[in-house]
Amino acid sequence: MLAASFAALLLELALIRWLPGQVRVIAYFPNLVLIAAFLGLGVGALARFGRSALLGTGVLAVVALALGLGRIAFTSSSPSEHLWLLYFDLPHDAPVVHGVTLPLALVFALVALAFVPLGGTIAGRIQQFQERGRPLAGYALDLLGSLTGVLTFLLLSAGGTRPVWWFALGLGAAAVVVPAKWWSRLGYALPALAVLAAIHLTDRAQWYSPYYAVRLAPEDPNGGISVLTNGSLHQNMMDLRENRPGPPNPTRELMRLGYQLPVRSLLRKPARALVLGAGTGNDVSVLLDAGVPEVHAVEIDPVIVEIGRTRHPARPYDDPRVIVHNTDARAFLESTDLKFDLIIFGTLDSMTRLSALANVRLDNFVYTVESVRAARAHLSPEGGLALMFMVNEDYIDAHLFAILTQAFGTPPLVWKHYYGMFNHLYLAGPGFAHLAANPQLHDPLKEPVAGRLTAPGDDWPYLYLERAGVPSFYFGIAGVVLGISAVLLLSVSTSLRHAVFAGRIDVEMMLFGAAFLLVETSFVTEMNLLFGATWRTSAIVFAALLFALLLATLAAARRRIDARLALTGVIVALTVFAFLPLRTLAPTGEAARVLFALVVCGTPVACAGLAFAARFAVRTNVAVAFGWNIVGAVAGGILELSSMLFGLRALFLLAALLYLLALWLGVRAGPALRSGRA
Repeated sequence: MLAASFAALLLELALIRWLPGQVRVIAYFPNLVLIAAFLGLGVGALARFGRSALLGTGVLAVVALALGLGRIAFTSSSPSEHLWLLYFDLPHDAPVVHGVTLPLALVFALVALAFVPLGGTIAGRIQQFQERGRPLAGYALDLLGSLTGVLTFLLLSAGGTRPVWWFALGLGAAAVVVPAKWWSRLGYALPALAVLAAIHLTDRAQWYSPYYAVRLAPEDPNGGISVLTNGSLHQNMMDLRENRPGPPNPTRELMRLGYQLPVRSLLRKPARALVLGAGTGNDVSVLLDAGVPEVHAVEIDPVIVEIGRTRHPARPYDDPRVIVHNTDARAFLESTDLKFDLIIFGTLDSMTRLSALANVRLDNFVYTVESVRAARAHLSPEGGLALMFMVNEDYIDAHLFAILTQAFGTPPLVWKHYYGMFNHLYLAGPGFAHLAANPQLHDPLKEPVAGRLTAPGDDWPYLYLERAGVPSFYFGIAGVVLGISAVLLLSVSTSLRHAVFAGRIDVEMMLFGAAFLLVETSFVTEMNLLFGATWRTSAIVFAALLFALLLATLAAARRRIDARLALTGVIVALTVFAFLPLRTLAPTGEAARVLFALVVCGTPVACAGLAFAARFAVRTNVAVAFGWNIVGAVAGGILELSSMLFGLRALFLLAALLYLLALWLGVRAGPALRSGRA
């Protein structure tokens, strides 16, 4: 039981991390793999599919599909030149397929099928505990295995290990539950070894950071060195110093002029500058070349920092005038007390073409009104803020314009020219006020629009969406997910078909699953604002949620729990959190903040866990109940898209509403079913 749950979580996280480097469009749909894994576990539980030896074959099918799709450039219906940065490492004669639905559907279906054997194994073990009169003990072991799998993978990611080790550990753990018969062991071992060989032999990355597979492209004719992340162009290291030896180079000169604009446009030379999203150090190098005596460089990815330190032609991070901060840009702004004469928002993420097809990403909370206001608070009286961006859509330009207008109270000045890594430079603050007389830096048509536009903020941080709402493309993907889910569920489970046709759907278990996934999403985004969008934040949140569920399950196994009281507690807590600014209430100090996060995340989850445990314990067929619960999580993943319309904090209210419905159903069930004990 413990090994199966550990393997399920570890393999799930390994696929979530590995697949985007192969099938590029998956990077914009990370929840798709998560939902598929939940579906597979649910299907396996409902079908009581206990053939764990087929797990190796299922994972091999996913890996083979990904490696095949990774040779194709999938584009949107209206591709732009910028989109091709996604496929920077593909040959020019690579096949091109217009539309991204096909690879998403294929990956979703095969990932779901791959997890069916583990779902059946886990549910079978829980059923065995139920037959012994200890169903919650089995569920507790499931949670403990999941918690261990999550923490193990986070440690593997933090340590920079390669994918072959992620899959080796997950497949090795799953081998424990394979039947001892020699043909079962052989049938599992051969495809499992093929998985490891395929991943190892096709791995072209030089390093693995907690976020990306990273490698360097050969030096180009212009003297630049491209940094590729998951096979896509991330940035280009180039020596932009004015006194660099060698003949003039038009490309380098164009980039240098662009990077020089902020410091040269400032009224006075800055005594202290800040670069957010410093990457490998191009911006820092130009500031040093301009004679800035103190430069603070903020970069979230430790591998990118190290590449800049050791591989950048100008070696900017070796200069004693540079202080490097390996953290999230937003987290740094919230924690520092320094003042700066110049703050530069570097090109944190200009891959805009497919970004409208994503939920929250690493850079979402950087491009919000609150983020820019935080930066403004750190400007000196004569300081200025510069924001670089590769704008490919007019609405993104309007969003950035509105963000700066609302943060500073006046419209920004805008340089519009292509400089290699960006084509818009937004200038704001008193340090650039002397440029206001230049008519080329004003946009009289955009200024009145920006005043009426709802600018991206912390509650709706979707810079890459034109307006609040779920894009029509997502409805198509949701339809594919629901269609595949319905086919799998109805085809493999006789009990489910009978239940559906007889109207005996376990709605209560589904509500618990959907609500929990929404709670998990809400707390991840909320804690990103508290700690920054780093891998450590995920560790804190997932550990808090699973640990709280584990404690709740163990408590429910020892004494009778009234589900009504527990559900009332979670409903009240989630409703309060929907309106309470948790980030502003958090204490100072690292240890105190972690404790605060554990209490905030754990309290409603513990109440929900107590309620779930009480209701789960009275099910006569816990395997089917477990399956319905995971199917509910699939629905919760789709409901998460509503945040694009209503905002992120509305997910708390939606989860509270689902728990309220579960409470109503429990009350209707009658006194005998309101509470239970293992």
